Amino acid sequence: MRITMVGTGYVGLVTGTCFSNLGNDVTCLDIDPKKIEKLNNGISPIYEPGLDEMIQRNHKAGRLHFTTDAKTAYQTAELIFICVGTPSDEKGHADLKYVLAAASDVGKAIESAPGPTGGDPEDRRAKIVVVKSTVPVGTNAKVRDAIAAQTSKPFKMASNPEFLKEGAAINDFMKPDRVVVGVDDLEGTGGRMRQLYEPFVRNGHPIYIMDIPSAEMVKYAANAMLATKISFINEIANLCEAYGSNVDEVWRGMTSDARIGNKFLYPGLGYGGSCFPKDTLACVSMGTESNTPTPLLAAVHDVNQQQRLNFYDKIVKHFGGETNLSGKTFAIWGLAFKPGTDDVREAPALTLAQKLTAAGATVKAHDPVAHETTHDVLGDTITYHEMYDTLDGASALIICTDWPEFKQPNFVEVRTRLTDPVIFDGRNLYKPALMQEEGFTYHSVGRNPVNAVNAEAVKAAG
Repeated sequence: MRITMVGTGYVGLVTGTCFSNLGNDVTCLDIDPKKIEKLNNGISPIYEPGLDEMIQRNHKAGRLHFTTDAKTAYQTAELIFICVGTPSDEKGHADLKYVLAAASDVGKAIESAPGPTGGDPEDRRAKIVVVKSTVPVGTNAKVRDAIAAQTSKPFKMASNPEFLKEGAAINDFMKPDRVVVGVDDLEGTGGRMRQLYEPFVRNGHPIYIMDIPSAEMVKYAANAMLATKISFINEIANLCEAYGSNVDEVWRGMTSDARIGNKFLYPGLGYGGSCFPKDTLACVSMGTESNTPTPLLAAVHDVNQQQRLNFYDKIVKHFGGETNLSGKTFAIWGLAFKPGTDDVREAPALTLAQKLTAAGATVKAHDPVAHETTHDVLGDTITYHEMYDTLDGASALIICTDWPEFKQPNFVEVRTRLTDPVIFDGRNLYKPALMQEEGFTYHSVGRNPVNAVNAEAVKAAG
């Protein structure tokens, strides 16, 4: 099929590249000439394992194209995927100006393009406009109106929410758990969308064809559920600390229940990134606008935001008060909101770094891939180093992202290079007993700290 992706951000670029990898002819359209130039040179503007190689292979094969020319991109496309950003404010209201601007441009392109000029609206030659961006329920209707305002020619609409995990996006797309498509007509548009996705689900996983408002809601419901699980286990972890329980043991006993399972139930600093915070707040916002309160999801968001502040309070308490942080140096390992990506949107590490520097501390940070994206946000308020170089002169190491290389470091070097052998582990990477053996004061999430008071008990417990 001939496909155009509007927007070469995370969703548009991964989706378009994967479509081309199965033989479709894909054109990726973007208004940023520098981004298009990089892509035409085989360089991805985002970090995603395996994406550069897939772009280069399909671009060389002539199946994947990058352009700023909207006329060229829209002219012969059978399917047009709108994948532009939908930034939200602090209350979760999505800004649809980019989506609606793209819709208007698509309408103009449909009007000027050769093809059907009326008659049967089910004409297979009519372009299908697919909203891939995560948008509030009802947005597809607004997109339809924006397109129709520019053309009298027939076109079809579909909603196709994405379920890509940053760091594993290619595998998620090529081998999806499920594909969700919302359409107005099951036979025409639904059939063509099923045809597009059938090569990706030969593992037997389902393609769900449903109405458009339900498809729009699926993405929000899924992400809100996962966000709820994360906030839940962090609240349990806080109770464990208060009562001297070990969240690791509680986790084992709880998740062995088949009704609960263990996915997304790991205590830590809470969620970040572009999806969970935005989509949870969007549900709250939709509830407010429809006079349907969502107190549970509002609490999910509040618990998550408080979790990183609770962790900062551990640091403050250890050093005897926030005023005592001034003049001290702290090492941070991990800046991205999760491993496998350079995305620092809503990352807990940035919150901690900002709190520490505001208190007068110096922050030396390391992340395998996120130095540049962090610098775009924090600038030179912190410094960026190789992994072990962050430790020199630091009063403590703070771990914010569970990158693989952080899981088995050289503890002798860590202890030697730190001014004080103190670790604040926001991802529970290490066993408390091991930290005692290695000579560290150790603070984690939902577990008793290792210190002079309870060190022997922790060591005995393993």
